[in-house]
Amino acid sequence: MFSTFRLTAQLSRPWSASPPCLLQRVLSPSLARPAFPFSRAFHPSLPSAATLNQATRRKSPKKIKASKSPLLEGNTQKKGVVSQIFIAKPKKPNSAKRKVAKVKLSTGKTVQAYIPGEGHNLQEHSVVLVRGGRTQDLPGVRYKVVRGTLDFSGVVGRVTARSKYGAKRPKQQP
Repeated sequence: MFSTFRLTAQLSRPWSASPPCLLQRVLSPSLARPAFPFSRAFHPSLPSAATLNQATRRKSPKKIKASKSPLLEGNTQKKGVVSQIFIAKPKKPNSAKRKVAKVKLSTGKTVQAYIPGEGHNLQEHSVVLVRGGRTQDLPGVRYKVVRGTLDFSGVVGRVTARSKYGAKRPKQQP
């Protein structure tokens, strides 16, 4: 009696291998085993399912953060050639004339890069170095041109924050 009860209980489980007929299951003991050999026959849930307590205690998988400057391909800077220089107007509360260069990188991809500082000597076909860093009030501009490298000169007469603008230290008067 208990064996028939056990057979009907195993047949009612959706994850167990169910043969076409009960008689065939009784006759061949190899088919009588459940699909999961290490699971207990009386356990009500799937062996792979976690309990609510286990699910809440388990750490959630870390989300991979998308790069804010994807065209640099994980590098800090990329070399490129200026194909166009234009003036862009910033977003709503601000008002200015921001200088932006369209640069074709060595990878063949084209980016819009902001030209920082006052004044510049850039023109078409200038070779420049592009780094990441968006300009907050210019939509679509995610890169900046590095000053003081390759064909791009530093800011003339810059005294503060000189390293950002490629300016040399001013000579001291004795």
